[in-house]
Amino acid sequence: MSQSVHRALQILAQLGQGPATLDDLAQALGVHKSTVLRLVRTLEEDRFVRRDHRHRLSLGSRLFELGRSSLESHGIRDVAQPHLEALAHVTGGQAVHLAVLEGARPVYVAKVESTSSVRMYSRLGLTASLHATAVGKVLASDLPEHRLAPLLDATDFEAYTPRTITGAAAYRDELERVRRQGWARDAAEHEPFINCVGAPVRDAAGRVVAAVSVSVPDVILDLDRVLALVPSVLAATAAIGADWAGHDAGHAGPPEPPAAQVAPHHPVERTSR
Repeated sequence: MSQSVHRALQILAQLGQGPATLDDLAQALGVHKSTVLRLVRTLEEDRFVRRDHRHRLSLGSRLFELGRSSLESHGIRDVAQPHLEALAHVTGGQAVHLAVLEGARPVYVAKVESTSSVRMYSRLGLTASLHATAVGKVLASDLPEHRLAPLLDATDFEAYTPRTITGAAAYRDELERVRRQGWARDAAEHEPFINCVGAPVRDAAGRVVAAVSVSVPDVILDLDRVLALVPSVLAATAAIGADWAGHDAGHAGPPEPPAAQVAPHHPVERTSR
């Protein structure tokens, strides 16, 4: 990647954290202000960056257009949406997410908002933690070793809460449990007041193509009652997988062997917090 392209992407990433001045960007990138000005002018011309009346810079409308197009390009999103809404209904109006793996991080591509006044923060297009979320565990559990190993090497295993898994060995043990039981949990591992369960959506060849999760604040349901939602999540992912197999049949090439096999579903493991 050329240095100019790299710096332009750094500018966009920096503005993704909030509006900034040229001086702010120059300091963040460690370059002269004139270098930032040259790049910003190009980005402004193509509407990737906009400048307000106070000369503060922020992300432009072109990025929102591209973001919307990116989400719409995930065909599984449209296939899954009615099933996500049905799952939200049968679980009592809880928050439901659909995520796919892009690079090293899960990305939320569909969501049904909770009907509760107590909600978790998430937004379509945002990445999720690989090691501290149910969708991250589900998506990582299906990866072949040659993809999983470098992913774990690049993971910092940040401790979001006292319950977060903070090492590769323990995370591998957790992934083995996910493969064995066919679903994953986040027991207040990413946010101290949120419990979550997730399960894989598989294509006709058995590969995990997405993950669905239900997230519930512990003031609404405790961990045991969230774990009791697992059968509903598994039913939803099976239905999405069946519809996706039919939707994708005319577009898929010859099937490849699945990267990982999941044993038949075991009874839900209940633990107290």
